[in-house]
Amino acid sequence: MKKRIIIAAIVAVWLSVLGYVEFLGGDTHKYEFRFDKVTTGDLSVYVTTTGTISAVISVDVGTQVSGIVTTLYADFNSVVKENQIIALIDTTFLYQSLKDAEANLDKAQAELDDSRRNLDREKALFDRGLESQMNYDAALTTFQSNDATVKSAQATLDRAKINLAYATIRAPIDGVVVNRAVNIGQTVAASFSSPTLYTIANDLRNMQVQTTVDESDIGRVSIGQEATFTVDAYADDKFQGTVSQIRLAPQSIQNVVNYIVVIDVMNDQLKLMPGMTANVKILVGSSTNVMRVPNMALRFQPPADLIDTTGGVGMGGRFPRGAEVAGDTTRKGTGVQQQAGGARGSQFSDDPMKRRMQVRDSIQAAHDGKLSQEELRAEMRKIFGNKASQQATESLQNPAKPKATGEAAKFGVASLYPEYQKNAYVPSHESGRGRVWVLKSNGLLEPVFVRTGLNDGRYTEVTSMRLKPGDQLVLGATPASESSASATQSPLSGQGQGRPGGGGFR
Repeated sequence: MKKRIIIAAIVAVWLSVLGYVEFLGGDTHKYEFRFDKVTTGDLSVYVTTTGTISAVISVDVGTQVSGIVTTLYADFNSVVKENQIIALIDTTFLYQSLKDAEANLDKAQAELDDSRRNLDREKALFDRGLESQMNYDAALTTFQSNDATVKSAQATLDRAKINLAYATIRAPIDGVVVNRAVNIGQTVAASFSSPTLYTIANDLRNMQVQTTVDESDIGRVSIGQEATFTVDAYADDKFQGTVSQIRLAPQSIQNVVNYIVVIDVMNDQLKLMPGMTANVKILVGSSTNVMRVPNMALRFQPPADLIDTTGGVGMGGRFPRGAEVAGDTTRKGTGVQQQAGGARGSQFSDDPMKRRMQVRDSIQAAHDGKLSQEELRAEMRKIFGNKASQQATESLQNPAKPKATGEAAKFGVASLYPEYQKNAYVPSHESGRGRVWVLKSNGLLEPVFVRTGLNDGRYTEVTSMRLKPGDQLVLGATPASESSASATQSPLSGQGQGRPGGGGFR
């Protein structure tokens, strides 16, 4: 009996210790963490799309007269010069029309001469008072009518000559024949629309890629940005180009609004051919040797029981008092202004744009993020002496005039008006705030607020004095029970393997 009591007491003590460790002393061991480091490197942001390669200018050569094609002087891939004869239309009926017009002109001229002689006789008799006014007016009217008939016959003759000249098809531009749509003996009819005989590309050494960019990405595309693309014919080659035009006409493709972006490409090696499909990447922003963190670190939201609240950090996600943001220690009132005035503090960046963002974060954090945009601008004007607002006003009042390329003049387009260009994309305008989490020695997580910059889909540029390259950041936290259960699952069961990127991470 005494032995049973001792055994029961030992079991009770063991269960008590186990319960204390599990529920009171084991909080920091309830989760398994996934980490990654803060690194430095380059970031490049691209807008990807597809497009079609084409010549800068292509002309469909047609005919304004109907007839049978009698001769073709150019074939596929023929190099032609401007005004060079490339085809002939049968002129049999056109020549007969010319002869008929000449005969009608001679007949009208003879009638005009006869009416002129009759008018002279009537005028002589009328002057002597031997002829009535009515007969004289009739003779004058007949003369004027025959004169108009002569002019009409002359116009008919000129039109017949022009139609006969149109039977000789000439190349409108220098270029290469990329398509021939007719054969010898084929009849072309120009009654309603001009049929196409040839398609001539101007210069295959200067090509362009016409891409479609959807409305969610078009704001980041600007004229002058660099672009790279590949084609299936040369999968290992990368071709370079430059954005030259962003057309304003919208195109709806599967209920998605798109805009045509034209990219100029040099084709000195003549590898690119019209109609090829190009997989395009437009470089819209880049940073060199910047501090960056994985995007998962910015998306991670830990459970409430893992957050260290001893420093006064709440769960609202707002920048708390005393938090370091973008490299400055926030202070109330004039302390921020004195420290930020002229960016004399050693902790501020030398770059004007980054320094302005740091001061803005300092002011906003000092007021617990409660300042409106108007109030924030007012504080910024106090610090920077209203210089920023003056520059913004001048830029609105005196916008930069777009530079006309003058390329259209080469193809007969008279550029009488300045070219419209959309506003340029500035990557720094998309900066924002973010929060990452670091693991403290007590097993809890502490937030670090950062200023975010470029995001290439994997990494995000950050600015913060709290972080340095090599620091460990928490990407996720998995409950230990789920982790152990996952480990015991059979690899063939298809369960317990976690979601992509680390199952169970929040």
